[in-house]
Amino acid sequence: MDFTIRHAKKDDMPQVLELIKALAKFEKEEDAVEVTVTDLQTDGFGKKPAFLCFVAEVNNKVEGAAIVFHRFSTWKGKIIHLEDLIVSEPMRGLGLGTALLDEVIRYGYGLGVKRISWEVLDWNDPAIALYEKKGARVLRDWDVVHLDEQGIKAYITNL
Repeated sequence: MDFTIRHAKKDDMPQVLELIKALAKFEKEEDAVEVTVTDLQTDGFGKKPAFLCFVAEVNNKVEGAAIVFHRFSTWKGKIIHLEDLIVSEPMRGLGLGTALLDEVIRYGYGLGVKRISWEVLDWNDPAIALYEKKGARVLRDWDVVHLDEQGIKAYITNL
């Protein structure tokens, strides 16, 4: 199967949002997606982009995406975070996820980052197998901490 991995364009964002919604459904968080096409276009393609997106294109259709952003580690220095690696359900297992991950790793290497980090759900065995096969360490003794918008407001109110 022929596919292309490339930098996303602003007009890819409707298809990327559909992938994001499909991922949310897969992760049993269907109602959690608040981001809009406008958000993706503004935040990813403005003067100071908040993220970079790579897409996997098959027959002129975006079938996968990898969204990354820059971070700083007090231990390591410059790192990037892979927010999501998404492949449409019919295209899973055909190499698109690996190709997107390869592109993210090349991108990070080119920047000279000290680490590329991301999260994976503990029940997503195919993703975990791919990441470990590629040499990533899955740190099972760390817990992810989130303070959502409601929690932020409550926190501020209680200061």
